[in-house]
Amino acid sequence: MIPPVPLEAVRAAMAGAGIDALVLRPSPDFRFLGGRSGPFLVVTMDAAEETQSPGPLLAGAGRVGVDPEMRVRELFGLTIEAELVPASAVLAPLRLVKRPEEVAAIERAAVAAGGVLWQARELAWFGATERAMATGLRILALESGCEEVLSVRVAAGEHTAGPGHRAGDRVINPGDALLVSLCGRWDGYCAEVARVFAVAEPPEDFEAMYSVVLAAREAALEALRLSADPAAAAKDVIDGSGYGRFAAAHVGRGLGLGRREGPWLGRDRLEPGMTFCLEPAIYVPDLFGARVADVVACTQDGPHVLSRAPRDLHVLDH
Repeated sequence: MIPPVPLEAVRAAMAGAGIDALVLRPSPDFRFLGGRSGPFLVVTMDAAEETQSPGPLLAGAGRVGVDPEMRVRELFGLTIEAELVPASAVLAPLRLVKRPEEVAAIERAAVAAGGVLWQARELAWFGATERAMATGLRILALESGCEEVLSVRVAAGEHTAGPGHRAGDRVINPGDALLVSLCGRWDGYCAEVARVFAVAEPPEDFEAMYSVVLAAREAALEALRLSADPAAAAKDVIDGSGYGRFAAAHVGRGLGLGRREGPWLGRDRLEPGMTFCLEPAIYVPDLFGARVADVVACTQDGPHVLSRAPRDLHVLDH
């Protein structure tokens, strides 16, 4: 179990933001401060306590930071006379840079997620449906120790061109491209890995397009080594290939206790200790798409890729 962040840092940030107390429900912020069972965690300048009834602990508070995942009925249930503001104003900056033990936990999660996709190569894909294979991936993830499967994506053929595609009843056939991804939580921390397969043989022109995605990934990593903008570097590669209008809207976003958090590549300044999912992608409507996703940590010596599954275009033969 990763120890929670020291409350001294949290209280200093609260004071700087003019916030008298925090009220959190089970969420990434809740876990960040050591919450266990809830239903609420209240942090004031004098105490930190899990409770069923936050109200009495908030007496006299003029400005209260509330969990952004809190439901409306929970907010009304606080029954306090105070200004309510998002707790993320205090906690999001503290969560951006991970402690070494957090990076180690994220690496374990990334290795586990990659291991599931490595195992997936041996599953029987021919003639199965996207939905059946997604179910198989969920089972493999849970067997790997995943405590919560956050998303599984299996897209075949023309469905690989839909960024938000949900696995359905489409049968997987020879000649199909496959886009497979897994996002889950291991020991509290999230990881997401995506890989591309082909069934029997890749579609015409697919390998060339996928090589552009891999080149964009390498350009982003090289930009990080040079303290340059990784999003701009990936975009330059894709634009130069002629696929620019088909590129995904973003190249990467942070992850940690949450699956989607800062930093955002192309917007935020990256620092050692930050972790993110690097995920360049190209989606050609009605034809095919490709996305490769890996978990990366920023270090003093440059980017360190935490997920280890091979990124080659693996051709499935069964």
